[in-house]
Amino acid sequence: MPETSQTIRPRRTSLGDVDLRLLRVFVEIVRCNGFSAAQSSLGMNQATISAHMRHLEERLAVRLCERGRSGFFMTEEGKKIHSAALDLFGSIERFQGAVGDAQGELTGRLTFGTVDAMVSNRTLDLQAAIGAFARLAPKVHLDIDVAAPQALSQGILSGRYQIVLMPAQTHFPQMRAVDVFLERQNLYCGRNHPLGAVADCDITPELLAMQAFAGRSYMPRAPICGVDFRWSAVTAHMESTLLLLLSGAYIGFLPDHYAAPALHSGALRALDPGRFTFEDTFQIVYSRERPTRAVELLVSSISRPQPAMA
Repeated sequence: MPETSQTIRPRRTSLGDVDLRLLRVFVEIVRCNGFSAAQSSLGMNQATISAHMRHLEERLAVRLCERGRSGFFMTEEGKKIHSAALDLFGSIERFQGAVGDAQGELTGRLTFGTVDAMVSNRTLDLQAAIGAFARLAPKVHLDIDVAAPQALSQGILSGRYQIVLMPAQTHFPQMRAVDVFLERQNLYCGRNHPLGAVADCDITPELLAMQAFAGRSYMPRAPICGVDFRWSAVTAHMESTLLLLLSGAYIGFLPDHYAAPALHSGALRALDPGRFTFEDTFQIVYSRERPTRAVELLVSSISRPQPAMA
């Protein structure tokens, strides 16, 4: 039977170690999207997880989530507590990094957020940069999250992330932004799309404007490359955009390195890449105020070209 809402008596309590432990359980449940899915990572059975959540709700005097046959979802109060918990743990991690700095040792947890589709970018070679960082700071626990640019912007401002890698945006004065690379974005369609067999010389802005366009949720709906596209689908991630294009129902932009395998196999077609293309500037963004040595090391590892792997 689904658990029903319970009467939770208001309670004034200071935040202690037990609350932190219970909040970490809650955050992991949300990350796994449910009690059952969180059992393995938490090392607990479902009954124990349920008991921990009841205890946390009693201590905070709010209902955090609903769970049962209808699935798992957070209440509005739960969403606020979850967001605050992520910010809290980010602050703790920064404190641990500062302690490590004071002790002359690179330790603690470093939270790094990035957009998706970075593995195939050989200009950046993020995997080599992470490898270089890990060799120089083996005691630092690196926590990597893939998120949309909107979430990365909010997270770096709130302290949820210590470093983010994202397309260039307007940042607040307390943030430092370092340009890292330019990413070329070409316009593509799937091989089953009506434009798949149209010659480049016959592709006009007017023809493109008639097609269903898959856009980015974080981009303004303004003309791109001189085309006033007909926005018919929206996504924040490259994999979702690729899926939409492969369906044959949409046209849209993808990074050239990410589209390359589908382009070479014939599943995608670049639409006059000499004309309908643009470049995104990508930046590393981090706090201007007292960054830890671990933060500075990861920033330098990413911004400095890495030697090619044999």
